[in-house]
Amino acid sequence: QVQLVESGGGLVQAGDSLRLSCAASGRTFSSYIMAWFRQAPGKEREFVGGISWSGSGSYYADSVKGRFTISRDNAKNKMYLQMNSLQPEDTALYYCVADQYAYGNMRPDRYGYWGQGTHVTVSS
Repeated sequence: QVQLVESGGGLVQAGDSLRLSCAASGRTFSSYIMAWFRQAPGKEREFVGGISWSGSGSYYADSVKGRFTISRDNAKNKMYLQMNSLQPEDTALYYCVADQYAYGNMRPDRYGYWGQGTHVTVSS
């Protein structure tokens, strides 16, 4: 089992950058696929991006490709989401998620572990 805690959310202006962090505790961090989802008010949860066990591979939703970058530091049990060129439509609650087998999967029900989320608000 793994516990996940997100941090780094906040209020920014359109065009700004923000970096989210996810700290994991519990079983071996490197044995988990890690990913980010987000949920805007009144909308369903949406896949943002994911990263492989070692960090050598990553995959993104088309809506963030080229603007967002996921990385991980297995020695520190942390994952990051670097968000550049933020837009108001990026406003959402961002979740850190984990699963041992879900590499490449964009469905929220494929990820077994979820953090509580961190809010990101982008003003125009």
